[in-house]
Amino acid sequence: MPTGKVNFLGARIDLLSMQESLARLEREMQEGRRCRHCVVNVAKLVKMRNDPELRDDVAQSDIVNVDGMGVVWGARLLGIRIQERVTGIDLMSELLAVCSRRGFRPYLLGAKQEVLDALSETLHRQYPELQIAGKHHGYFSADEEPAIIGNIADCRPDCLFVAMPTPRKERLVAAASIATQIPVLMGVGGSFDVLAGRTKRAPLWMQRFGLEWAFRIIQEPKRLWKRYLTTNAVYGCLLVREVVTRAFAVGLARLSLLGPRL
Repeated sequence: MPTGKVNFLGARIDLLSMQESLARLEREMQEGRRCRHCVVNVAKLVKMRNDPELRDDVAQSDIVNVDGMGVVWGARLLGIRIQERVTGIDLMSELLAVCSRRGFRPYLLGAKQEVLDALSETLHRQYPELQIAGKHHGYFSADEEPAIIGNIADCRPDCLFVAMPTPRKERLVAAASIATQIPVLMGVGGSFDVLAGRTKRAPLWMQRFGLEWAFRIIQEPKRLWKRYLTTNAVYGCLLVREVVTRAFAVGLARLSLLGPRL
């Protein structure tokens, strides 16, 4: 199977399966080594093109998994063999099970307070042995951020899950990785709401066909239809341009080889 790192539309991604990613994160927690994790999907790839800070945060992460079927298919179109999609929510769920089994302590940062409370109850029912190092809602100002990160550091968690939108979660993960000794730091978007049962996740068949964006539009059409339409259109154009550019480069290379014979 393919391993290593590749570049896809300006983003570095790791050719890791779910189990390989999970094993790496478990090992880093066991050995106390720093590991910043993030995922890329179509929306983030498009946003990165006009947000240098986000682009740097992704580039400086230790593991960059592919969290969108659109990226999986696009990469394969360009000859990059992605093993499988590794979603943030699924990886987080697997890592929580590891924490329960191995005695690692996670910290939950993000979402609304009532969502955090519901998630804590759900996790305690699902994993009775799990010890949560601490939790804090995600509705705080930039001025409050240093104190909150300091409090998180005092809790000495083995992993930090940040459930906030892009690019705020990437920025906070970067800041926490500098200011604390937490081994594993992950941005997990809206995962808290889903795991707490407050938001529905797309059916499995829609996930497999890369239609989660359509499911979200159905849930919030007024807020999301224009965003996804624009993002998907830009992504399609980027893919077409990359395919044409590569085909042109291959054509030039073949002509150069034929040149001496003409």
